[in-house]
Amino acid sequence: MVKPNNKPRSVAPAGLPGLGEVMHTTMTSLLAADTPTVMTPTTPHLTIEAVTKRFGSFTALDGISLTINEGEFVCFLGPSGCGKTTLLRTIAGLTQQTTGTLIQRDKDISTLPTQARDFGIVFQSYALFPNLTVFNNVAYGLRNRRVERSRIQARVGELLALVNLTGSENKYPAALSGGQQQRVALARALATEPGLLLLDEPLSALDARVRGHLRSQIKALQARLGVTTIMVTHDQEEALTMADRIVVMNHGVIEQVGTPAEIYHQPASAFVASFIGSMNFLEVTAQGDNQALLGTMPCACLSHTLKVGQAAQLAIRPEAVALSRQAGALNGEVIGIEFLGPFQRVTLRLTDVDQTLIADVPSRDSTDLNLYQGQVLGIHLPAEAARLYPAGSSQQ
Repeated sequence: MVKPNNKPRSVAPAGLPGLGEVMHTTMTSLLAADTPTVMTPTTPHLTIEAVTKRFGSFTALDGISLTINEGEFVCFLGPSGCGKTTLLRTIAGLTQQTTGTLIQRDKDISTLPTQARDFGIVFQSYALFPNLTVFNNVAYGLRNRRVERSRIQARVGELLALVNLTGSENKYPAALSGGQQQRVALARALATEPGLLLLDEPLSALDARVRGHLRSQIKALQARLGVTTIMVTHDQEEALTMADRIVVMNHGVIEQVGTPAEIYHQPASAFVASFIGSMNFLEVTAQGDNQALLGTMPCACLSHTLKVGQAAQLAIRPEAVALSRQAGALNGEVIGIEFLGPFQRVTLRLTDVDQTLIADVPSRDSTDLNLYQGQVLGIHLPAEAARLYPAGSSQQ
């Protein structure tokens, strides 16, 4: 079995008018910003301790504990209903936790009202004031704080240059593209120089091309400013390309916290393995350490803690599967070939067990294999890429 690649109006804090995705690394216009203060990577900015949130009998967050360090870009990633947005709203004070503590820069903010917390926020809708110009939207929070006019003028100009919107000061939101509106909302959220930037799926309303460009801009901007940032997304590509660390959530709990490479190559659970990227899951029986049985054929795998004889699933990514024109201990018949640009996705039916397997074959190798339907190929599953999980756990 293969798991395919899956990809509120509330009150904003004082100074903000509302709630309003392989790597892309090129940044074309972020030259106007000052050099940010360098933060120690391990200095905690936000500490979340045993936070639980219940809505009646439903538990949206179940004992969440997490530390986010100064200057980090962290993504909360998970399917709909996993609790990621509830956690973000709890950090912002838009939702009050049932139990637990939140500490921001050594200050307990657990019970502070939204307007007393140090953050800027951008939500999917952006919520720009339609009757205000770009300049006045960005300046809104500064005026609320009674910042002097000359400083407002300088700060707004600085921010619009930073997000490549110089010259758009007198335009209204209706005259802007979705991507431009997103950048105005981002500039507005940064205007008051918050210690924490919260982004709730800010790119989800944009088309794929614009989204890909803007995620690069946001990441480069965040790195330049050094502002601690938390972004909520259900899009794994966004998380993998933007985050320093990813927090994978499911059913109100944290499944794994790690760098994009750790999450992708070392998934801590079958859920993480199935949710991030494409993954084959083969029904096997656990044997001794580093061993499993696929039918009656021994398969080497990474070390595991499952009991001998326990039903299990062997997880291996399609790009890790090696194919050969020579028969081997494990063989499969080609039943499907998909051309996907730089590689071909080959679906095989295993000859000795009634299971299917997907292999992603680089285009340069597919010529040597001379792939065709009905072809029988040898299959090699590298032990270092094969992980064992309890049977059925990828469905949770």
